Amino acid sequence: MDREYVDSEMIRSIGFDANTSTLEVEFNNGAVWQYFDFPESNWYEFRNSESKGKYFNKEIRNHYSESRVG
Repeated sequence: MDREYVDSEMIRSIGFDANTSTLEVEFNNGAVWQYFDFPESNWYEFRNSESKGKYFNKEIRNHYSESRVG
């Protein structure tokens, strides 16, 4: 999945696959996680949020099925 780099103390890059509704997040520690059944509208909110880390902690963490892929 293609990811775009973001300016964040917590997150290095983010990507979204609309065909599978999968969000992919690469953290600054090198870990890569995928979050499933992620709504496309939330992708745009996350992508445009002022703080990716705050958005992630409030809206994504513990809200979606997830799997570490890297």
